[in-house]
Amino acid sequence: MAGAKAKGKPNIKVISRNRVAHHNYFIDETFEAGIELTGAEVKSLRDRAAQITDTFVLIRGGEVWLNGMHIHPYVNGGVWNPDPDRRRKLLLHRRQIDYLEQKLRTKGAAIVPLQMYFDEHNRVKLTIALAHGKKLYDKRADMAARDSDREIRRALKQRSRV
Repeated sequence: MAGAKAKGKPNIKVISRNRVAHHNYFIDETFEAGIELTGAEVKSLRDRAAQITDTFVLIRGGEVWLNGMHIHPYVNGGVWNPDPDRRRKLLLHRRQIDYLEQKLRTKGAAIVPLQMYFDEHNRVKLTIALAHGKKLYDKRADMAARDSDREIRRALKQRSRV
């Protein structure tokens, strides 16, 4: 996955993606947030050594926190490596934090991380989404639609070969 680029943004190197998020949630809005990291964590992220699948975002005391993200310890970090599973502060504008806090009051709303990447200035950014959870029948409908689309593409491909 070294050198992976995000669609639509030419100078972005993707570190990690949360592929389960689109399966479990309807994505309403997305936001770009910075992350407060140590130097050893950034060096470890250059090796694409992170996992954001089971992470979640909380707003406490007017600050946004990312919980459950695992950044593997930097190999040459030694005693300067922080705890790999510690809480990390997300950097957003005050207006965005207030907006997200207001939207979270609705039932079923959640803030979900979608992907982590290096931007064009080599800063670590996180795309978070304001989302609401899918029910089991929604997930089944999405899988059925995906399967039917795949079958249609396969049939059209076979038809164009003949």
